[in-house]
Amino acid sequence: MSRPGFTTILEKDSPPMMFNAGDGFHYEKLPEGTRVIYPPGPVEPLPDPNVAIERALLGPIGMEPLHELLRPGMKLTIVFDDVSCPLPPMKPPDNRQLVIEKVLEKAYAKGVEDIHLIAALGLHRRMTEKELRWALGKDVMSSFYPERLYNYDAEDPEGNAVIGETQRGEEVRISRRAAESDLVVYVNINLVSMNGGHKSVHTGISPYSSIRHHHNAETLRNTRSLMDPPKSALHGSVNRMGEILDNAVKVFHIETTLNNAAFPAMFDFMAKPEHEWSAVTKANFLANHKATQLMPRRAARKVFQSIVAPHRMTSVQAGATDPVHAETLEHIYRQQLVHVEGQADVLLLGVPYIGPYNVNSIMNPILVHNYVLGYLFNLYKSKPLVREGGVIIATHPVPNEFDDVAHPSYRPFFEEVLSRTTDPHEAERLFEKEYIYDPWYRTLYRNSHAYHGWHPFTTWQWGAHALDHVGGVVFVGGDPHTTSRMGYKRADTVAEALQVAEPIVGSSPSITYMHIPPLFMVEVE
Repeated sequence: MSRPGFTTILEKDSPPMMFNAGDGFHYEKLPEGTRVIYPPGPVEPLPDPNVAIERALLGPIGMEPLHELLRPGMKLTIVFDDVSCPLPPMKPPDNRQLVIEKVLEKAYAKGVEDIHLIAALGLHRRMTEKELRWALGKDVMSSFYPERLYNYDAEDPEGNAVIGETQRGEEVRISRRAAESDLVVYVNINLVSMNGGHKSVHTGISPYSSIRHHHNAETLRNTRSLMDPPKSALHGSVNRMGEILDNAVKVFHIETTLNNAAFPAMFDFMAKPEHEWSAVTKANFLANHKATQLMPRRAARKVFQSIVAPHRMTSVQAGATDPVHAETLEHIYRQQLVHVEGQADVLLLGVPYIGPYNVNSIMNPILVHNYVLGYLFNLYKSKPLVREGGVIIATHPVPNEFDDVAHPSYRPFFEEVLSRTTDPHEAERLFEKEYIYDPWYRTLYRNSHAYHGWHPFTTWQWGAHALDHVGGVVFVGGDPHTTSRMGYKRADTVAEALQVAEPIVGSSPSITYMHIPPLFMVEVE
């Protein structure tokens, strides 16, 4: 039985708390009375994932068994989540490999020959051959890559097809190969409750002309929690698109979940409560803390990006989109949900080194904003953990560094767009089309390993609701230039950050530290 999540109130003699701070750590004693929320421990994994997958395919929810949908001469397309999950990458075999091998086994038994596999990038960067092999295994790669196993291309003028339009005028356009298939099998790893369901197809194998309807400043501002789908305008849009798609294309969803065993023994101090640290755990933390302080940031980043997670599969369900995803969410909540009483004036957050958009890359300032105001702020059901008008204090150096291969449009966005406005609506109105249709960015997206030119707009818009909700954001250790450019404050310590926040929350604020990683979410009573 896993340890449930819990809260504790720090006493006067409580030890310092560890904060993740990008490619390093921050270690500081917090004020007496600070509430610390710890995530649940890893839930028990499935004893035999292959048996569980077989059962899911034989007894799906709301659809016929997979083998009954397969026949000779049909066109089968298998679509799978890209490199943005899981985080960190999991030790092989990856969930996607295990599931896809089972699907292929059944397809071969039925004489299906026309099979394509597509990495569902949406407008993310293309996966490298190494990343594809890590996710799918050498056998799948040797059989299909590169002719029948490839990255989705949102900018291929002939490669996408219109399915229809919702009653609100939202265009439903997806990969032509998928649209013209007799069956689409979508293989998912559901890392957080925001992902999966209809969102998989309508961001993963859809171009900008469709994605723009749910990834825009107005929709995201009206999304009351990205992690609580019934309160999410984004999910409302993709669900409407899903209704159109389900009437035109047969989609068989296979969704899997993982436990939160995110770190190997050498780095498990990042996930353990400090009072559970053994002598070895303390030694590992001190060694890593000192090393990352002394070594160049680039070297520290390389160390962190090499971490492989001992995640294990905790569930697999297959069949029709909506009932499958409802079951998936129950498993996500079982692993991640912590019930807490009341909101806080100040929310403290440690910012991990890796997010969905900087795998094997740099977390540039805009991605830091996206992580804190988009992802971490939204890790709640019901209502935010920080009260309206409260302050977020996050630990991250927010370095003025960019990966111009992976994120070619991010530096120009930071220098050109944010120098004019930090308002997501204004940025969208004044600059978005210029970045969307830039031919060089399109070329890099299609032929290199670059995020689409439009991508910094959506990562900035991701924080739209948080920007409306909070009264201020302070980055502990933040670069003065980058934090100022984005409209935020900085401080050298948490204690100093609380002084910076004092004009907004007063001299005796209620403080909550959400002890991340691993990822978890709260339900605020």
